[in-house]
Amino acid sequence: MDQRLSLVTLGVSNLVKARAFYEMLGWKASEASCEQVCFFQTGSMGIALYPMDELLADTGKTGTHPVSGGITLGINVPRREDVDRELATVLACGAAPLQPATDTPWGGRTAYFADPDGHPWEITWAPMFPLGPAGELILP
Repeated sequence: MDQRLSLVTLGVSNLVKARAFYEMLGWKASEASCEQVCFFQTGSMGIALYPMDELLADTGKTGTHPVSGGITLGINVPRREDVDRELATVLACGAAPLQPATDTPWGGRTAYFADPDGHPWEITWAPMFPLGPAGELILP
């Protein structure tokens, strides 16, 4: 199997509301989006917003909410000050703060927020991980 991640699907309680939140962040929905699902191109991969009940049925986890504290979605930014700016942007769009922007012991800066459906996101500046021309993470 190839070592890659192509798409992350987020189960949402209200597709219209969830799409509006991400569009307020400046994200552009793909033409492949429709009334049942919304796609966003995010660098070399995509994010899909999909109704939670449909996602539960698809995964066979009926009655169980798949969002847990065991995973976060990450947005790496090119400069230290971008962490604070991006956090302010998402909070102004309706995200819930989880952890304020703080400097890390490993020399970076990070903050956490939750989208309207509770999916935890991390905004990180990691000077040891440069970003490519499309904003993709370059691991050494």
